[in-house]
Amino acid sequence: MASSEIRSIPSKVEEAANDSKNTEDKVISPITEDGSVDRSGNPAVKARTGRWKSAVLLLVNYGLATLAFFGVGVNLVLFLTRVLEQENADAANNVSKWTGTVYIFSLIGAFLSDSYWGRYLTCAIFQLIYVVGLMLLSSASWFLLVKPSGCGDGELECNPPTTTGTAIFYLSIYLIAFGYGGYQPSIATFGSDQFDVMDPYERNSKIAFFSYFYLALNVGSLFSNTVLVYYEDLGKWAIGFWTSSGSAVLALLLFLLGTPSYRHFKPSGNPLTRIAQVIFAAFSKWEVEVPSNEIMLYEVEGKESAVAGSRKILHSNEFRFLDKAATLTADDYCMRAKMNNPWKLCTVTQVEEVKCVLKVLPIWLCTIIYSVVFTQMASLFVEQGASMNTKIGTFHIPPASMSVFDILSVLVFIVIYRRVLTPVLSRLSNNPKGLTELQRMGLGLVIGMLAMVAAGLVEVERLKGVSVPDEPSSLSIFCQIPQYALIGASEVFMYVGQLEFFNGQAPDGIKSFGSSLSMASISLGNYVSIMIVNLVTTVTSGDKNPGWIPGNLNHGHLDRFYFLLVILTAVDFILYVVCAKWYKCIKLESNDDGEEMIAKV
Repeated sequence: MASSEIRSIPSKVEEAANDSKNTEDKVISPITEDGSVDRSGNPAVKARTGRWKSAVLLLVNYGLATLAFFGVGVNLVLFLTRVLEQENADAANNVSKWTGTVYIFSLIGAFLSDSYWGRYLTCAIFQLIYVVGLMLLSSASWFLLVKPSGCGDGELECNPPTTTGTAIFYLSIYLIAFGYGGYQPSIATFGSDQFDVMDPYERNSKIAFFSYFYLALNVGSLFSNTVLVYYEDLGKWAIGFWTSSGSAVLALLLFLLGTPSYRHFKPSGNPLTRIAQVIFAAFSKWEVEVPSNEIMLYEVEGKESAVAGSRKILHSNEFRFLDKAATLTADDYCMRAKMNNPWKLCTVTQVEEVKCVLKVLPIWLCTIIYSVVFTQMASLFVEQGASMNTKIGTFHIPPASMSVFDILSVLVFIVIYRRVLTPVLSRLSNNPKGLTELQRMGLGLVIGMLAMVAAGLVEVERLKGVSVPDEPSSLSIFCQIPQYALIGASEVFMYVGQLEFFNGQAPDGIKSFGSSLSMASISLGNYVSIMIVNLVTTVTSGDKNPGWIPGNLNHGHLDRFYFLLVILTAVDFILYVVCAKWYKCIKLESNDDGEEMIAKV
């Protein structure tokens, strides 16, 4: 189903373009109008660059890179316990730290991409680092750690790990984290760069791209969570890791293959410097009164923005105190006759860039609780499944493999949303996107909350099925399917909506930073989840009380923890609605087609 959906992209884009054809009166330019260029630095010719020819290649590249990443991550906790002989708690914490670090590194990749290297070079360099890390992990496992061959299958014990082997192992997995983390936000933004938002034909494709981007992620992880997890569970770690390495190498080669046809945006310089200039200029003019007429604020003349590679941004009324940085004084008029000093006088576009960051932060903070809900799938859901009946006849179902239902749910709901819900909702709301990004993110929060309700109810029934305190419940592990399926459905609305929202609302100079925010949300979700679990364990456990989440779940109340997350998500949803209603979208001076009219709840 997923592959046929990808193959049908061009036809669907054609249909969407035909629908909008009658509403567009302007002549479509043969070159891009959004500022994108070809690899020679000339304005990109639409017929020769970008569009789905390049985007599909990048989607395949991302799917293969994701396959490699999950080929390592899906069974990393078992490798740590079985091969490196770590305790369960230590291994779980090490995996959480590693996962959180992956997405923190996305901020570094985004910074380098927006500031200095550009999206293409950032993707290429971090993929190369990624490949080196995977090769090093595969070699270390094959030659140093998995001894004797086939050990670490749960029965045959491995030889004690050497100091050298352990050191190389940690070096390799953090190279993988650095490479994949830095690559992720850049590839998401680079893929969307292949479509000109000023072209009504390509604008619909740009909207659709992020859904297919998340689809590619799940197609890649599906192979890792089914085939590779099986071989690694049997102790064939080298096969799993070398397969991941081969997938990453193929991904890099495909990425380089498309080099001649990619569209590019020039890096805009260090955004931290521009933000500091606005804040410094605003505070240095603390006593200056902002003019009531926004036309009196300083902006460079012509179509080009003072921020390299960025379109001009229209003035907004939020955070008015920052407008002091663009307010002209007598000294500024004298200074302009000589040379502008951005530490004393900033353009409206530069000020609005800072405002855009400040405006999206409350929305971003409200998504962290959802990421806490999402992370339970890789931790407590698995522990809950391990305490249930995992047998079908004589066949044992690995609890971690239940995440396949999450992946299948994502694939199905992306197709349903793109092919069924969007056409229907677009007719009802007169919005070609069906639901705005903020509406979809809010819906994702609600569905995520329902997933926790389902998990809590399953846990109540699981405890009823416990007849022997130290034995698993008689309740079948397949009762977990609804909670996994609901998590998958919520991802389609939340994470795809996040990618579209943060990328669309980020100014041109910090597009990769916008994409990295959704990944940073996952990272903080991991850390906040650890804090909540530790806090709950401390508060609910005592001398004779095992607490809600003890080592043996039969003696605890995991259901209460799930219902606590329901309450936290409900409170978070209320705050989210308030922030979403307050939010005002970015308005670009060069956009006459109402692109800014998105993301309204």
